[in-house]
Amino acid sequence: MSLKKNIDKIILRENEIEQLLVNSSNLKQSELVELSKELSDIKPITDLAKKKDVMLQELLDLSEILNDNEADDEIKKIALSEFEFLKEEISSLERDIQFALLPKDKDDTRNVIIEVRAGTGGDEAGLFASDLFSMYEKLSLKHKWKFEVMEVSETNVGGYKEAQANILGNGVFGRLKFESGVHRVQRVPTTETSGRIHTSAATVAVLPEAEDLEISIEEKDLRIDVFRSSGPGGQSVNTTDSAVRITHLPSGIVVSQQDEKSQHKNRAKAMKILQSRLYEAGRQKQQDERSSSRKDQVGSGDRSERIRTYNYPQGRVTDHRINLTLHKLDKVLQGEALDELIDALVVEDRSLKLATNE
Repeated sequence: MSLKKNIDKIILRENEIEQLLVNSSNLKQSELVELSKELSDIKPITDLAKKKDVMLQELLDLSEILNDNEADDEIKKIALSEFEFLKEEISSLERDIQFALLPKDKDDTRNVIIEVRAGTGGDEAGLFASDLFSMYEKLSLKHKWKFEVMEVSETNVGGYKEAQANILGNGVFGRLKFESGVHRVQRVPTTETSGRIHTSAATVAVLPEAEDLEISIEEKDLRIDVFRSSGPGGQSVNTTDSAVRITHLPSGIVVSQQDEKSQHKNRAKAMKILQSRLYEAGRQKQQDERSSSRKDQVGSGDRSERIRTYNYPQGRVTDHRINLTLHKLDKVLQGEALDELIDALVVEDRSLKLATNE
């Protein structure tokens, strides 16, 4: 279907919905909600299309001036400049419309569970994992997202072996899904006396939060172990068996929680993470089936893939998927400039989808 026919069909549907909402006395509340949602999804597309129509009319008016043999040369010069500008604007609008018509990822509006784990590099990897976790907390504060720490397992030197948080807000997964993967740091550790640069790594996993009804987990598929929680270096911080480890037998996924003093609360948190991991596993399987070339695309979510390097001596951050380097390391880690990287990843992802028409 051509772009114009597609737009005409959407505008027709917009008119139908508006008429239904005007005469809504016979509609159920659920139907009203559904129609209102559909209208809010359609409106950004039709607004762009109507804006394009206005510009096309302006283009026709300018063409008349340019083709008028009696028109003043100075007026024609101004008209030609406006004509060229409008052509570029219309071309840009058409691309925006094509982007708007792309199928939406239904998970983009979800909250997320983010997991950061120290990788290779010993104590330095743990310190870097702590820096990344803090970066996402600051980004959440910037966007007014709610950042709820679920569990933190500290190292002896103040770093994190692993840390998990629930981030709640509008469109969180749509923004953070590109953060999944291996993050690498190059810097001189505070414990290094000779000033040598070390390379360490941490992995980030961003899981769309699953609803309770979406993932059905049977009790017979779970093995639940309880144990005493421990602090940094294995020291005991609790004298009761409040920590919980849940193993999902069919998938082999293991989740542990020990931050709360209550076994019940730790179990609830662990089940929430397990649901999200199972949901993400199913989601990734669907994506793999849809796109055999997925490994070449932005946001593949492959945690074995090195996605970004944070180079402290040069003060730069490089995202390897799009070959983008920002000399704003401090601002990225403060959550201020991280959006510049994410914005570029979103645009690249849309362009790839547009090219493959997925």
